[in-house]
Amino acid sequence: MFLDHQRLDLFDKMLFEKAEIRPPMRKPLGMPNEACLLYIVKGANAVISPTQAELVMEKQALMMKCDNYVYEMQPSQNANTYEAVAVHFYPEVLKKVFENDLPAFLKEEQQEPPRNSMIKIKVDRLLEKYFDSILFYFANPELASEELLILKVRELFLLLEKTDSRQLKEIINSLFTPQIYSFREVIERHLYTHITNVELAELTHLSLSSFKREFKRIYGESPRRYLRKQKLKRAAELLKVSEMNVTQIAFECGFKDLAHFSIAFKDTYGCAPSLYKNSH
Repeated sequence: MFLDHQRLDLFDKMLFEKAEIRPPMRKPLGMPNEACLLYIVKGANAVISPTQAELVMEKQALMMKCDNYVYEMQPSQNANTYEAVAVHFYPEVLKKVFENDLPAFLKEEQQEPPRNSMIKIKVDRLLEKYFDSILFYFANPELASEELLILKVRELFLLLEKTDSRQLKEIINSLFTPQIYSFREVIERHLYTHITNVELAELTHLSLSSFKREFKRIYGESPRRYLRKQKLKRAAELLKVSEMNVTQIAFECGFKDLAHFSIAFKDTYGCAPSLYKNSH
């Protein structure tokens, strides 16, 4: 449930966005023609991309290039609400902001585009103060003139240019270059992720019906049956060798609910997970 939502626009596009919600909340996010820098003020966000999963905690940031994502906004030990600031990037807006004065690292030619579509950013004191200043303008939107917003975009890229992360610079350098993944890459990366068919369809850039058809063509059975089978197979292996308890193994294999895991495991292996673990 949204408690507060604000935006500051530049050149008729949303530049800065602030959202406060009462978690948990889970939602897909398609960004086919934009990129985003997400900064967590309170709470946490488990962000899933086609081939990655990152948990972004309070006072951490995540750079995401154009792609499809799934957000799961969560509370933290320090806060019952979730609050975040996002900086949205559009090619046409950056062209107007920088004109012919692009930062040096944005001019670098890449030999090969990065395989990742998102990366965590180390938030140092300068970046933390930068986001504090954005929060100030949300509290005083009448001060956020076009000239000032342009300066804030330039300031952000100057701060990012100082980072020693080569991977971050590579992602920034290809913010609007779509990643190309095979269908199998996406599925096999998320075999043990708690994720729905609708969300997998989003990550593979397909409608739900097209996703199900393609899945059955490649794997020979429905997504529900195949993914359940793979999760249970991994759970059985972990129950034999891992020191994790049954609950930890259930979550590790992508089951959100322990009761559901226990029923599914008993249907497949003929006994409860705890008995299976003890017998091995």
